Amino acid sequence: MKRLISLLLILMLAAPIVQGQTKKQLERDKERIEKEIARLSGELGKARKDTRNRTRQIKLINQRIDERNRLINNINSQMTHLDRQITRTEDSLRVVRGQIDSMKSEYAKIVKTLYGLRTNVNAVTLLFDNTTYNYSYLKMKYFKEYSRYRRHQATAIQRREQVFSSLDLDLQRQRNEKNSLLAQQRKQQQALAREQKKHQQGLDQSQKAERNLQQQINKKEQQKRKLQQQIQQLINAEVAKSSANKSNASGTAPSVAASDATSADFVRNKGKMPWPVHYKSVAREYGLYTRASGGQNRNLGIDLNCAPGANVRAVAAGVVARVFEAPDGSNGVIIRHGQYLTVYAGLGTVNVKAGTKVSSGQSLGAVYQGEEPTSQFSFQLWCGRDPLNPRHWLN
Repeated sequence: MKRLISLLLILMLAAPIVQGQTKKQLERDKERIEKEIARLSGELGKARKDTRNRTRQIKLINQRIDERNRLINNINSQMTHLDRQITRTEDSLRVVRGQIDSMKSEYAKIVKTLYGLRTNVNAVTLLFDNTTYNYSYLKMKYFKEYSRYRRHQATAIQRREQVFSSLDLDLQRQRNEKNSLLAQQRKQQQALAREQKKHQQGLDQSQKAERNLQQQINKKEQQKRKLQQQIQQLINAEVAKSSANKSNASGTAPSVAASDATSADFVRNKGKMPWPVHYKSVAREYGLYTRASGGQNRNLGIDLNCAPGANVRAVAAGVVARVFEAPDGSNGVIIRHGQYLTVYAGLGTVNVKAGTKVSSGQSLGAVYQGEEPTSQFSFQLWCGRDPLNPRHWLN
């Protein structure tokens, strides 16, 4: 019995040490994961300030979902360890309870036996009855030993009761800890569900924004192509008109000489001309470019991102050849400088009319204002039917 009790106590004392080390490691991991979730939450808050960074938002949400899953797994591992510890504690309680019941039963038998001996033995008889004297002496000695054993047994029962009480408190503490972990698990699972919902919403919004953006890009590309076709037709018409005027001119044709002089003045200012508008950035340079939808196009001018309403000025003196409306609802102006033509597309308001003479730097109108905070203005420069790179001519 003593060996059994000693072995049980050793197992009870040893088990919490191993479990305690594992539990501490799990708690450290849990703290690290919670810190990582907090950090990722902060990063997500920063990413949300920039609506164009949806891809990064989705990546951070996915990382946070992964961390949340790891945290839930960590809590589950802790509960598994607690379940094992609770099972061992419950087993120990059953063993100790059985020991106490057995000891109490044995103690009751001792008390009953001693009580019977007390009523059946007469001290005077034991003293004068020589026949039974030796037997009675042994009986009284046994009585004293049994009384001592009874006291020892009562003390042992009391100690077992204390062990039982301590185990019972440990079991209650373990169950409370498990209930706390279960509450944390439910909280994290709810948070995970919210994260997954946000992830799906963010993904849906990102895909919707991507589709809308692609539609806008396709629409702008289509408008750009139509505008370029329109400008090409207008340039061709102007060149044809100029050729017809030269053919119909008589004598030395002073108009032809004036045109040549204007062209010469225009060429002398190459590289010195002012930019037609104050711009924020260059949207597209002159030359070949790859469309967002695939394939290549050639930009016949330079496209500038401008503030809506920005003032547009003539880059050189000339005569307004045409004022036209573009496919997107904006307006455009073509100015003739002898055999050279400058095109100003993307105006909202126009201050000049066809046939009007303009000077360098004169206002032609204002940049078109659409639905977006930035508007696009296009400037082109032609020599007859040949487009030229505006950067070679502007200051």
